[in-house]
Amino acid sequence: MNKPEKGSLLIAEPSIIGDISFNRAVILLADHNALGSVGFILNKPLEYNLKDLIEGTDSDFTVYNGGPVEQDNLYFIHKSPELIPDSIEISNGIFWGGDFNVVLDLINSNKITKNDIRFFLGYSGWAEQQLHNELESNAWLVSENIYNNEIISKSCNSFWREKMLELGGEYKIWSNAPENPSYN
Repeated sequence: MNKPEKGSLLIAEPSIIGDISFNRAVILLADHNALGSVGFILNKPLEYNLKDLIEGTDSDFTVYNGGPVEQDNLYFIHKSPELIPDSIEISNGIFWGGDFNVVLDLINSNKITKNDIRFFLGYSGWAEQQLHNELESNAWLVSENIYNNEIISKSCNSFWREKMLELGGEYKIWSNAPENPSYN
């Protein structure tokens, strides 16, 4: 088992069935330390665009379900720290947060695109030792983020399936299984 660290990916084991938030989730760990972990689900787009949630923009950037915690808050990751002050580096050129007013100006002036930034409602969070316990119970696989900051523009529709195929073996079978096996 790989150890989780900032910037790594958590891939939901196929055994997580029926969990609305985490079934077939691929999560980018934005922070991981002795006190807990924070991440964002990369492959669960919502039916909202940024303009549906924020006044002052006509942006049709998709908003994603980041996880079940604080779903009334908007978060973002990006790869433009030179343009967005107060960003925190996650790893490999991926940054978290920053000055939101600057972000809106950059979007409205077309200086950043959907390929540069991704928005989330909520986040995924684990208390001290919680993620460790879930890893030991085989709820998650830890994977290196081989995409670096290009993960921001990665298509989400088949991301979990792609990761299952990469893992091979018994995971290959799960890549083509219906999301809910009772539909089979």
